[in-house]
Amino acid sequence: MGEAALHTDQLTKRFGRLTAVDSLDLTVNAGEVFGFLGPNGAGKSTTIRMVLGLVRPTSGRAWVFGDDAADVASAHDRLAHVPADVALWPQLTGAETLELLGRIGPGVDVAYRDELVRRFDLDLSRPAGTYSTGNRQKVALVAAFATRAPLLILDEPTSGLDPLMEREFRNAVREARDRGQAVFLSSHQLAEVEAVCDRVGILRAGRLVDVASIAQLRKLRRTEVEAVFTGRPPNLGAVAGIDGLETATNDDGHLRMRFTLTGRPADALRALADADVDQIAVREPSLEEIFLAYYGDDVR
Repeated sequence: MGEAALHTDQLTKRFGRLTAVDSLDLTVNAGEVFGFLGPNGAGKSTTIRMVLGLVRPTSGRAWVFGDDAADVASAHDRLAHVPADVALWPQLTGAETLELLGRIGPGVDVAYRDELVRRFDLDLSRPAGTYSTGNRQKVALVAAFATRAPLLILDEPTSGLDPLMEREFRNAVREARDRGQAVFLSSHQLAEVEAVCDRVGILRAGRLVDVASIAQLRKLRRTEVEAVFTGRPPNLGAVAGIDGLETATNDDGHLRMRFTLTGRPADALRALADADVDQIAVREPSLEEIFLAYYGDDVR
């Protein structure tokens, strides 16, 4: 696989009595999309700030393609970064901003940048001070994806994007991987990470709980279902993937069932389709709920 794009060894950051990142050992390989997943406040952004040299670790080290991240100039020659909250120069137009960002980075594929501008539907003629949050995010993403940097570090990069632009973002991530770039994607959105990543590091309360493939990550997904039946209910107890089945009778005499569905939903959907379903509600728990249910209080 060659030299790691990003590597950390016992990387730790404490703010007073608070340990934001605790003994983080992580390796991101060249040419892979690595998801850094965890609920808000887990320590993801603090980790990124240490890798970028914006925050000094309390202990431990980080390397970018073998260069110590503490050597900020050298490390930044190999990476491009999109922060969670993008701030631009308000008097510069979008075009001027992209030109400036291109000159201070490791080089730009200008033709690809122009293509991305079209795909992200970005008006470069306006001053950045007039841009919405989503448009500021688009400028930063176009600048990062168009760079020749071998490592892209993206911190909650789609927070201001609509669904169509999220699709373009995912396409651009895949294209970066196809060009051999490494992508380090920090997010709390399970679906986003699942769609584009090869591997995922799961962070909770500053500690790395697990490093998993996407196939392993999918096992964490579960859906809560509640259905009300007017006639004879299905035999859901025999359906694969259903756990925690509860039944009760409503005031109108109709039977109500609640259950948790994991894995493929096909068998459960077939069983429900054959019954007289009067009402159905489906809820996907938050990522934090999934983590708490899966890991409990054990973060080791």
